[in-house]
Amino acid sequence: MPEFLTLLPPDDARTLLLSHLSKPIIDSESIAVTSSLGRFTASDIFAPHPLPDFPRTTVDGYAVRAKDTFGASDSLPAYLNLIGEVPMGDSPSFEIESGQCALIHTGGMLPKGADAVVMLEYTQHIVGAGSPRSEIEIFKSVADGENLIRIGEDVAQGQLVIPKGTLIRPAEIGGLMALGFTAIHAAKKPRVGLLSTGDEVIDPSQTPRYGQVRDINSYTLGALVEKTGGEAIRYGIFSDSFQVLQEAAAKALSECDVIIITAGSSASTRDMTAEVIRTLGEPGVLVHGINTRPGKPTILGVCYGKAVIGLPGNPVSALVNGYLFVVPVIEKLLGALPKPKSTVMAKLTVNLPSQAGREDWWPVKLLPSPKGRGQGEGLSADPIFGKSNLIFTLASADGLLRIHPDATGLSAGEIVEVMLI
Repeated sequence: MPEFLTLLPPDDARTLLLSHLSKPIIDSESIAVTSSLGRFTASDIFAPHPLPDFPRTTVDGYAVRAKDTFGASDSLPAYLNLIGEVPMGDSPSFEIESGQCALIHTGGMLPKGADAVVMLEYTQHIVGAGSPRSEIEIFKSVADGENLIRIGEDVAQGQLVIPKGTLIRPAEIGGLMALGFTAIHAAKKPRVGLLSTGDEVIDPSQTPRYGQVRDINSYTLGALVEKTGGEAIRYGIFSDSFQVLQEAAAKALSECDVIIITAGSSASTRDMTAEVIRTLGEPGVLVHGINTRPGKPTILGVCYGKAVIGLPGNPVSALVNGYLFVVPVIEKLLGALPKPKSTVMAKLTVNLPSQAGREDWWPVKLLPSPKGRGQGEGLSADPIFGKSNLIFTLASADGLLRIHPDATGLSAGEIVEVMLI
């Protein structure tokens, strides 16, 4: 096909694809915070009150005035009168005056007059002989504010605590609960339609005859879609018929936000994915051919504001290019905030060849470096050699190593960056 005469670098191809997409979808929906793990916020979230909203201790000990402990040590302790115990879950009814202290437990509210807490292990309780009065012996001085959290020290009232586009993790769930949020507005999951093509492809539940292969791509890519925050919709397996594929793709496009067609992207007379994409809407095919290995015949298109991506049938090629192109599309539709890539540095174990002008991605196994930590974070990157239709070369990998198109290869011992998968 003529499209293969001009191959775009992956970064340029991805930028072109994203520039043609509509603004982030994305409609929002109200969901319970308890069900929000892995979702993306659809609006900014502000603190309705300070956190904490009362001064509280972070240790078990005695609430004191810091100046009353000045100079206290093992050899010269300070002595303070114990006037009570701070009740948990309630405010204390007394105030700490000079020369006084009160027993307090982690999380308890600091009494008025107190400005620090002495940890229990630096104290000793002394009961006066023949007197109901108790004294506390203090063996360590404390500074103003020590071992306590002041009002609003975690979050101030009205503070932006979770911006729009944030991925909800366990920490965010805890923070939302602390502020009394039981529901939030989350971006709806983009619906991603998956179509597999090929007369030789059958459902994984079937037993293949010679010449047949089980469908892998709609399941690996579906898992990648779900992991990224989308909803995978599998439309099934379609024969090598232009009309059949065109009708199925048109249906998927009308029902989904993105569609992915696997196989049917190489320069073969039976592979008609690019022609199908051209019939689905404007502008159609943007790129047919990426200057990368694996995945050279990848097709990137946009039809009426929706991404339509044709990926190679070879499972490794399909999944690697899923990371490169499908993931960024879903993240854009979700309005996800930019996040640092999940990468590690490692020392390459063997020489890796590459063709100048082409970006190569190699699956690698990460192994502990025999010399321990240091350069390369104490890891070695051991390439896994295999062809692009061998799915277990990728299943055995911990990450993907990129060889820049300007390089003609990498040498053993080089420190390289590995994208975790």
